[in-house]
Amino acid sequence: MTQQQRLNALLELVSDRGNVTISEISDALEVSAATARRDLTMLAEQRLVTRTHGGASALGTGYELPLQYKIARQAEAKVAIARAAADLVSPGDTVGLNGGTTTSEVARTLGRSERFTRDDGDFGITIVTNALNIAFELSVRPHVKIVVTGGIARRQSYELVGSLVSNTLSEVVLDVAILGVDGLSAQYGATTLHEGEADVSRQFAKVAKRVVVVADSTKMMKSTFARICPLDQIDILVTDAPLAPAFAEDLAAASVRVIVAQ
Repeated sequence: MTQQQRLNALLELVSDRGNVTISEISDALEVSAATARRDLTMLAEQRLVTRTHGGASALGTGYELPLQYKIARQAEAKVAIARAAADLVSPGDTVGLNGGTTTSEVARTLGRSERFTRDDGDFGITIVTNALNIAFELSVRPHVKIVVTGGIARRQSYELVGSLVSNTLSEVVLDVAILGVDGLSAQYGATTLHEGEADVSRQFAKVAKRVVVVADSTKMMKSTFARICPLDQIDILVTDAPLAPAFAEDLAAASVRVIVAQ
């Protein structure tokens, strides 16, 4: 297990249990007490956990982890979701992508797909994004036209936010907006942790002909701080596991098509 994988696992452990001791970390991750202490100190210095006497505690459910610590979470599910979402995109489409680990995986899938390679060497797909990491990864793909919004970068997510994003998005039309979210519920619809990112996602949805939400099962029937849009503004949900019957009925009532990725 690499250090990054170990730190991810440690954050998951603290998040799940709320409080952990050094001995619990050592047993769960099969590391020495000294390694557990060093890892906790590193995470505490980055304000990702709170150090306690003999262990650590979670900062709270509303705290936003930096993107690099989210990458390993639900990794297989996100790959499956990305494949299913990419199948909804046609050659020549203009696609909006907000930031996040799931949409980053969608971007990689679109970038690798031969469906968007043209014989004449021209662009086969246009990606409009406010995510710096997505723009960077796709910039080497000759068949992908990248449009990056302006804005102020957030270190946690590599996303650009602010009025400059809205100015850019108000001038474009998207065939489809593929949006990652932090929560999806019947009462509050699609939500995320940061109000600036919620506003950007809302702008993506506003200028798109279709809105696709990509979210793994851990996001279902959950709400977070900032609202993006109600369920009836979503056309398709791509997730990785069957939904609870009551929530499936709520989505059907809002005319949301559900795709469970395999």
